[in-house]
This record gives sequence, structure tokens and C-alpha cells, in this order.
Amino acid sequence: MELEFLGTGAGVPAKHRNVSGLALKLLDERNAIWLFDCGEGTQMQILRTTIRPRKIEKIFISHLHGDHIFGLPGLLSSRSFQGGEEPVEIYGPVGLEDYVRTSLQVTKTRLAYSLKFIELSEGVIFKDKQFTVECMLLDHGIASYGFRVSEADHEGMLQVDKLAALDIPAGPIYGKIKQGQKVTLSDGRVIDGKDFVGSSKKGRIVTIFGDTRFMEKSSQFAKDSDVIVHESTFNKDEAKLARAYFHSTTQQAALIAKKAQAKKLMLTHISARYLAKEAKELEEEAKEIFPNTQIAKDFDSIDIPFS
Repeated sequence: MELEFLGTGAGVPAKHRNVSGLALKLLDERNAIWLFDCGEGTQMQILRTTIRPRKIEKIFISHLHGDHIFGLPGLLSSRSFQGGEEPVEIYGPVGLEDYVRTSLQVTKTRLAYSLKFIELSEGVIFKDKQFTVECMLLDHGIASYGFRVSEADHEGMLQVDKLAALDIPAGPIYGKIKQGQKVTLSDGRVIDGKDFVGSSKKGRIVTIFGDTRFMEKSSQFAKDSDVIVHESTFNKDEAKLARAYFHSTTQQAALIAKKAQAKKLMLTHISARYLAKEAKELEEEAKEIFPNTQIAKDFDSIDIPFS
């Protein structure tokens, strides 16, 4: 599980930051990539990475402001040209399907795969044996959502080497041992399966917030996250401006991470007025409240290990 930032800027593209785009790479888990937001130029950003568009399985759009969706029709079209044949599920607010289908229709674009649109409402929007995705309505003037991606716990691995060392041959009996059962071997030995199964691993949690004002309940939504991705459009002294423009400050994002008892905070949606030195100052502001904070740059990639 890995996060790769394709665009970390706010509002309009800049030389040093493209607008919003974030890939959750689940190549080991399901040989797929989930994309969160798709601002203008996202497919150009992808060309500078190892991401293959045909691997994009799901796209989650937080809200319908242009800096989060203007790149979507182009990406979908290019994916078709680049060998993408598997269906894509697109999750987003009411109106997203009209926008995408109209764009494709007007430009006479035909895709080699099908699209399935899922309109967002609070609660669980996707669940299978591996992952659960929940969304929460934020405060941004228009419908804007945050997403919580929770991985199922991993069962402990069968310790085959230990079994082989005891001359226990492979076969159906391994299945019973893997389930933690006590089994009697043909030579009379009794084996307790619990002694041959490694420790389970708690599933990882990633919470990605769309554009939003500070909300107290966000910390509960992001509870125990391994990584929180949160916008940071304004500095700590601009709380009134942040509220007026339906955005958040550095320290408001940090407070959410602290209350959520998260492991790491990634700040994104950075205004173009903050260059390298100023952006570093934003990071330091957040660290005053939540030390394990990093301000994201385009093409930053972070691995999300097991605890």
C-alpha cells in the first residue's frame, strides 16, 4: 500500500505544483490503483510516474470544483487508447456523471470499457473482503467529501518451515493447522495449530479529506489512521480567511490528526503563493501540534507499512 501525490496545489496549476490528484497504489494487495481527485493535467503527471492508467480500478472525486475534476475526461479517454479494457467505477457527488458523460458525448469519445458511477452519500460506499471505503460530508460550500479506506486484518501466515522441520508432510492437514485446530498425526503426535501460525496483522487505514473548513467530527472519522491526507490552504494566522473561503489552516489539520491519534499527517492543497521556504514554514506550523507532519510535494510517494 502506497500513496503517490500527483498534484498538491490549490485552485490553479503552478510551475511547482499541479492541482489535486492522489493515487493509492494497491498493486500487491489487488494489482490495482485507486485515484482520488483528478485535476487538470493529472494524466501528464501520471506520465512522469510508473503508474499505468489501465491499472486504475476506481476513481473517487471529493467535489466538483474544477481543480479536482477537469482532468477526468481526458484521463478516461487516454486510458482507452492505452489498452484499458477493464471497467472503472467512479464515485462522486451528484452531477459528476452528467459532467463526464456530456464531455465524452460532445467530443465523440468512445471508450473501450464501461463506466459505473456511484453517487456519494455518507456511510459505507464500497466493501469487499479486502477493503471498506466510507465517506463523510465536509464543509466546503458545495458537497465535498472525505474518504476513509480501511483494510481488513491479515491473518497470520502458516509457518511451513516449522512444520517441515517436524517432518509433517504438506496436504489437507495444513488447512486444519492454519485454522488453529489441534490435529493428531498418523504417528500419534498431537499438533496444536496455534503454535504454527504467525501473528495476525492489523489492517491499515488511510483517510483522505477533500476541501473543507475545520470540522471537529473529522477527527473521529479519521480515528487511528495510519495516514491522514488533509488540505492546508492557509497558514495558522489566517483562520478567518480559511473559514471565509471554506478551507483549513495548517494547525487545524494538525489538530485533527492529533485528536484522531493518527500516525502520520500529509498536508496538501497548498496555495501557489507558498514557495519552497514558505511551504516549509507551513510544515513547521503543523508540527507544533502534530510532530509527524509532512507537506506533500508533487510526486512524493510514501509507503504505508503495517504497524
